[in-house]
Formats: sequence, C-alpha cells, structure tokens
Amino acid sequence: MAEAETLSGGVEDVLETAARWRAQGRRVAIATVVETWGSSPRPVGSQLLVDENGEFLGSVSGGCIESAVIGEALEVIASGAPRLLDFGVSNEKAWELGLSCGGKVQVYVEALEP
Repeated sequence: MAEAETLSGGVEDVLETAARWRAQGRRVAIATVVETWGSSPRPVGSQLLVDENGEFLGSVSGGCIESAVIGEALEVIASGAPRLLDFGVSNEKAWELGLSCGGKVQVYVEALEP
C-alpha cells in the first residue's frame, strides 16, 4: 500500500484531490461515513479517498478501520459496484479492527467516474 499524502485532509482537500487524481487519469473511490452510533472516532460526512494503487487521503475512522476500508475501496475500483460497510462491536472483527470501544460506523464506498 502506498503512503498517504495526509490523514488530516478536510472534505475540501479530499474532493479537490479526487478531481486532481481523476484529471491525471487515476481510477479512484471515495468512502464516506454515513452513519455512526455510540463511540465513533470520526463524524458522519468524513471521507477517505483511495486510488487504484492504494494511495489515500482523508480518514473515516482515525485509523482503526482504515486498512479494511482501503481494501474494500480497491475492490470497488476494480468492480465499479458500490458497497455499504458496517463496522461495530457486534462484528466478529470488532476487536481486530479496533472498535472494541462500543461504537458502530457505517461507510459507503463508491467509485468516482470520469
């Protein structure tokens, strides 16, 4: 996986970068937090941009589920089919993904078309 440009990019930075990457011919997907419940590190509307090489910008979780979302984003880029991801304490991977704090995060991942 490529190194991130920055994890602190705001929504404007993510969208501006998405436009720039698309203009460069890069295939990209954007992940957006669409729902949270309980303890959640990032609010609704937080975004993570991923290109076909795994380079990313932004954050949907403060790091605890980033790698899983990046992996899903790469699959969305390849297939073109969007996905709605659920992460939370009821998920058997909650401890592994770092959500043992009792929160739930729902993330929508979609490819950005030219």
